[in-house]
Amino acid sequence: MFESRLGASAPYCLAAVLDGTLVGYFLAHGWVSNFPPPLGAILTDEVPIEVLYIHDLAVARSGRGGALGRRLVTKAFEMAAADGLTIAELIAVERAAGFWKKLDFDEPEISPALAARVAAYGHGARWMARTIP
Repeated sequence: MFESRLGASAPYCLAAVLDGTLVGYFLAHGWVSNFPPPLGAILTDEVPIEVLYIHDLAVARSGRGGALGRRLVTKAFEMAAADGLTIAELIAVERAAGFWKKLDFDEPEISPALAARVAAYGHGARWMARTIP
């Protein structure tokens, strides 16, 4: 599943390395608006690229304290904007919504169909979006 995101149409995947050690990564790809991939799905088909869909962001303890997560998101936004994308979407899981809100993501109203897709990501999962600067 992870590898399929790296090979997806319009990949926006980044890695942060400190002294030869991976300390963070950002995993995103172009996707259809308001239609997140099912949890754990392997991406195989070409889809219309309408938005930057953020799948995952992780920063190791050794990489924290330098706004590394924010820097990875900013770089991906630059790449996506250069390709003409204007919206970023994601599903915040666990307690990640607070982080994404600090990066100006909000929680727009969603359809019942989208709410059902988001709910499949677990209790407390939240649909979030923002424009790409």
